[in-house]
Amino acid sequence: MSELNPYEGFLDGRDPEVILAATPEAVAAALSAMGADRAAAAPAPGKWSAAEIVCHLADCDLAFGFRLRQTLAEDNHTIQPFDQEKWAVTYAEVSADEALAAFTSLRAWNLHLIRAALPAAAARPVTHPERGAMTFQTIVETMAGHDLNHLAQLRRIAGIGR
Repeated sequence: MSELNPYEGFLDGRDPEVILAATPEAVAAALSAMGADRAAAAPAPGKWSAAEIVCHLADCDLAFGFRLRQTLAEDNHTIQPFDQEKWAVTYAEVSADEALAAFTSLRAWNLHLIRAALPAAAARPVTHPERGAMTFQTIVETMAGHDLNHLAQLRRIAGIGR
């Protein structure tokens, strides 16, 4: 796992686009397996519930989508980081189903962009203030690794395998 992209190790050689396309259905399956009550309950003190994880995934797709679009639109853009804990303040008010609907829509929209832009835009440079130089492709890989990380959490909560 690279210091610049802590999520790349999750990919294990798999195609990021395949992972990105499959994630909404995998999230839905995990939520279905656990039911609404378990989805709303934190698995441990200080940990996000499954519903909150899905809210986070939706927020991240919003942020990743903006980053991807700015990478395409602006030369050598500098990404704006965000504080996920501050964004999470309102998550308790959102059901897992609402979060999943938002995430699914955002992901579909972002996949349209990714498929239209790659492979031509893969090497477009962008800078992350904390991670340094990145590319459009690095953002796509980060999205996929981030998905796999949170899918593993959701599956643990649901008690289901890979």
